[in-house]
Amino acid sequence: MTDATDRELVIRDLRVAPAAKPEREILQGINLTIRKGETHAIMGPNGSGKTTLSYALMGHPAYVVKGGEVIWKGRNLLELSADKRARLGLFLAFQYPTAIPGLSVASFVRSALNAKLQGIDKNPDVDPTDPTRGGVSMLEFRKRMRAKMALLKMEDSFATRYVNEGFSGGEKKRLEMLQMAMLEPEFAILDETDSGLDIDALRIVAEGVNAQLNPNMGVLLITHYQRLLNYITPDVVHVLAAGRIVTSGGKDLALRLEEEGYGPILRENGLEAAVSDDDLAVPQAPEAAGAGR
Repeated sequence: MTDATDRELVIRDLRVAPAAKPEREILQGINLTIRKGETHAIMGPNGSGKTTLSYALMGHPAYVVKGGEVIWKGRNLLELSADKRARLGLFLAFQYPTAIPGLSVASFVRSALNAKLQGIDKNPDVDPTDPTRGGVSMLEFRKRMRAKMALLKMEDSFATRYVNEGFSGGEKKRLEMLQMAMLEPEFAILDETDSGLDIDALRIVAEGVNAQLNPNMGVLLITHYQRLLNYITPDVVHVLAAGRIVTSGGKDLALRLEEEGYGPILRENGLEAAVSDDDLAVPQAPEAAGAGR
């Protein structure tokens, strides 16, 4: 029988600060449980700590954990390195993916896939740098890669390009989705995947996410715009402000935020003075032509 703890990620009283200013806590006690098969969306004003949460969950060195725990598969993730968290089935799609000149998309994705197959204890029989002990045969890899690229409406030539070098905003986000499709994580953190995308690119990326949703993967969807939730329907919507989750609800909560902004909800929770007036409105997504092509 599967242990219930293997099917949920539990965040308890998580407090996080920037490594450069450890005295200034950005997250001030996050409590959240996300089960496999569920999609949770987190929305919040600028500077509320949304990206800090995603980076802290994956172990980014720019942040220091001041307290709390994150339990996944019976382990406290906060005690593990970033690569071990990934080997345990976590995945982070970046808001601003980094370019890696000279490294092809195919080589990058195959190395990542084989590294995950090594497991957290790094099976010595799998060596991602050795073509003969790489875990996945080149033939099988190519078949899987083509199938996932077709899902995301990507041309085969995409695989030979250098990682994110010269990519448009939409291409960068599609590569993030391709990595997720190939790695098949059990818990995916999508950090403002809709950022910088025009409506066509957003729809393609959202379709790619929806095609991967399954009962064995939990999703934490961080977004600044309600429009993404028109394409990816969350089970729960949380509002993050002043370093903590102030309220939760269904998709109707996101629609209320779009209609009223954050002001009313923050005032209901005694936080009207915690965020500047400029950050209280829920921004409308830019629809500039070609933004994410």
